[in-house]
Parts: sequence; C-alpha cells; structure tokens
Amino acid sequence: MMENAQDMLFRTLADPTRRALFERLCREGEQTVGALTAGAGVSQPAVSKHLGLLKRAGLVNDRQEGRQTHYSAQIRALAPLVDWTKDMSSFWDGRIDQLEDLLKRMDQ
Repeated sequence: MMENAQDMLFRTLADPTRRALFERLCREGEQTVGALTAGAGVSQPAVSKHLGLLKRAGLVNDRQEGRQTHYSAQIRALAPLVDWTKDMSSFWDGRIDQLEDLLKRMDQ
C-alpha cells in the first residue's frame, strides 16, 4: 500500500528524536551529522538513521562536502500538515459556531 505524503509526515514527526532533529535544523540552520549528534542524546548511527527517515519524508536535504554530510530542513515539506491543520481548524470553528447557536436557542 502506498503511503500518502501527509501520513508519512505525521509518522515521521511523531518520533520525538526525529522531531527534535528537524526542529534544530529549522532553528539553527544547516548542520553536520556530528553537530546534530552532539546535542541529540543518542548515538551517531541512530542520528543517521533518523536523518535518513527525515530525508525520505522530504523534510531534510543533504549535501556532501568532503567527508562530511550537511543536513538542512525543508520547511516547504510541511505544507500538507499546514493544509490539514487549516482544514481541521475551519471544521472545528464551524462546529463550535453551531454549538453556540444551539445553546442560544436553548436559552430562549
């Protein structure tokens, strides 16, 4: 079964270590695996595995510079999640408005 981009993003970012790595790249910019490992609290092989999953989901890009691999966040990859959040927000705003209308009618 083919997983859609939205499902892959949710699943990838559900892991707290991957989410923390992605957030660091967003906040601090491009970094090497070594720099990311230093603050990750997990081993370098674990960081590399997490970065591979982030890359597969389109959330990070990598580039080689000599023997170092540099990773950077791809903010545009969050677009499906932003769209989903907007849709859910609109849905719940409408439901809350309907509830408020019902409560007003019940008070009369």
